[in-house]
Amino acid sequence: MSLDLKAIADELLTARLDCQPVAPITARYHGLSVEDAYAIQTLISEQRLLRGERIVGYKVGLTSVAVQQQLGVSEPDFGLVFASMEVRKDQPLDSSRLIAAKAEGEIGFVFNRDIEHADITLTELKSAIDYFFPVVEVVDSAIADWKITLIDTVADNASSGLYIPGDSRYSPDGVDFAELEIVIRGEGVNVAGRGAACLGNPLYATQWLVRKMVSLGRPIRRGQLVLSGALAPMVPVVAGQTLQFDFKGLESIAVTAI
Repeated sequence: MSLDLKAIADELLTARLDCQPVAPITARYHGLSVEDAYAIQTLISEQRLLRGERIVGYKVGLTSVAVQQQLGVSEPDFGLVFASMEVRKDQPLDSSRLIAAKAEGEIGFVFNRDIEHADITLTELKSAIDYFFPVVEVVDSAIADWKITLIDTVADNASSGLYIPGDSRYSPDGVDFAELEIVIRGEGVNVAGRGAACLGNPLYATQWLVRKMVSLGRPIRRGQLVLSGALAPMVPVVAGQTLQFDFKGLESIAVTAI
């Protein structure tokens, strides 16, 4: 079967719009590369932009070493964050917009300047952070039963769904992001994690992302956000239930699915 990347992009876009998953694309389109997957991601984003959507930032995925080993990769991946993906903290989560949602507690960063250097140091990165905030990312997959490979998830915009930011903004000065703690509770759910689970430190994941985007000619711009990756294992989102994400020393975000 020839590799028609636009046809694959259209299929994934339709799956998202209809909330109907499709079989893994890697099982049906042999020979796809990671570069092909990012090309598919770009084709989908171009269609979303033509529909009037707007890119507000990026998300880092695969920041868990265990998940990287599971998928046979040695670095994270990334996806685009659109304005349409934001959900207010006090707004119930509409499950009808999702296929098989799961939720992760993360740290989001917003930048005070454009980042133009592919060799940006950690010191420079810290000075470029305007503020950070706790955020719940609702990940979702257009691939049936989450049977994903790296190529499947990259093509599907790194399995992005929605995101719920906290209400408060925090200065990064003096914060040890590796030691930030989170506890997630809900019906049958009680898990904990900390910043070190995110590639060793959410700042390291963010540094990887901003360097990657400069190398691709798509640098992070002032005011854009980065969702830096999960601090704890993702948990399922179930209609009629509430998940409580407690970010120690910061704030709590309750996610109620309807």
